[in-house]
Amino acid sequence: MKLNADLRAFEGRIGYHFTKPELLNRAVTHASMSSANRDDNQRLEFLGDRVLGLVMAEALLNLDPAATEGQLAPRFNALVRKEACAEVAREIDMGAVLKLGRSEMLSGGRRKQALLGDAIEAIIAAVYLDGGFDESRALILRLWGTRVLQVKQDARDAKTALQEWAQARGLPPPAYVQTDRQGPDHAPVFTITARIESGASAVASAPSKRQAEQAAAKTLLAQLERPS
Repeated sequence: MKLNADLRAFEGRIGYHFTKPELLNRAVTHASMSSANRDDNQRLEFLGDRVLGLVMAEALLNLDPAATEGQLAPRFNALVRKEACAEVAREIDMGAVLKLGRSEMLSGGRRKQALLGDAIEAIIAAVYLDGGFDESRALILRLWGTRVLQVKQDARDAKTALQEWAQARGLPPPAYVQTDRQGPDHAPVFTITARIESGASAVASAPSKRQAEQAAAKTLLAQLERPS
């Protein structure tokens, strides 16, 4: 089969040309568009998740040979979680080439975090099946870019770091309060306030509560650790 112009352009964005274009076509087909004659990307997503995990585990081990399992686990989770996958998908405009059913399109499916995260995993699997493990590894490391190095430098997630800061000073764990929510159901923006018992607080907004909490914690921790 031949790819349309949008998918050929997408190949350029990810830096990989498919010898079996039907794999790419399947990888961008959401379950809402599946039929007896059209496969969706769910099985590819299942495989891609495992390939991504193996590549990231290998990359983290090679990057920091002295790291313990306890240090590696949160770094790994930060790289493979749906938020990270969706962020990568947005950078290559994954949403523009997704094949969605009408109801999914009308509900903003091209921007949904879970859908984008699943789709990039399906792309990884399609490359793996088309070109083998080395090609899929190269694709992942290319698309994730500096994130692998950055996650070593920012090894602890911000909420954990803030909680450790509070505990070290005899304070109870920080509180996270949702203070606002805007936007439609398919594209919400949450505003979270992070606060410690001493009264210090910080506010952040993001497309998910978890992201907003992490951002607020990071901002508050930076304030607390700033030299007076």
